[in-house]
Amino acid sequence: MDRTLKAFSLLLSYPTRELQHAMPEISAVLASDTRLTAAARRALRPLVEELSGRDIYDLEEQFVLLFDRSRTLSLNLFEHVHGESRDRGGAMVSLVETYRAGGFDPVTSELPDHLPVLLEFLATRSLSEAQDTLADAAHIFEALAARLLRRDSPYGAVFAALLQLAAVKADSEAVAQMLAQPDVDPNDLDALDEIWEESEVLFGPDPNAGCPQVREMLAQMDMPVNPAPHHAAE
Repeated sequence: MDRTLKAFSLLLSYPTRELQHAMPEISAVLASDTRLTAAARRALRPLVEELSGRDIYDLEEQFVLLFDRSRTLSLNLFEHVHGESRDRGGAMVSLVETYRAGGFDPVTSELPDHLPVLLEFLATRSLSEAQDTLADAAHIFEALAARLLRRDSPYGAVFAALLQLAAVKADSEAVAQMLAQPDVDPNDLDALDEIWEESEVLFGPDPNAGCPQVREMLAQMDMPVNPAPHHAAE
């Protein structure tokens, strides 16, 4: 089990009080991983501190504004690779088959290409397999890190760290193409409605059944879990 990839999966999950209670353990995992440079580990501290001590409702609102409302910051990786092309459906099916072949059954209503779900899966695979998969997404990580840096968001450090774990240099042309896409203001609801006009596709359990993913991942990391309700951001 790669505890660092599991920790990154948790950091990029929807904030919960369970996650807040587990931040000391998550912080210790990240601080001890020598695959990350000292600078990368230091860069993660502001996010760890924010998730540890900031009001949970503020954290929920921030997460939604960044990753749910901003398509250019979507945590669904195929959004950045295939957009709305037909190839996206085929890639999604292939990824689900990969999960099943690996005995992985995520407890979540998120799409299979949701980055926290993929990282949870990669945490169970060999180092070489995980690294190869991260390398395929290197240009996405670099572009997202740059976009989050523009927004002064501490979440950018996670993507920079994932790029380090991939141990490759991102394709500069692919990064430039991603960064050339217009970045819509998440507070511009009319513009967002135009972008998100298609219907949401759901995989897995009923999305109204709660949010067990963080609880399950914390349990697998042997971290203490404190029951708390999942509050949806307004």
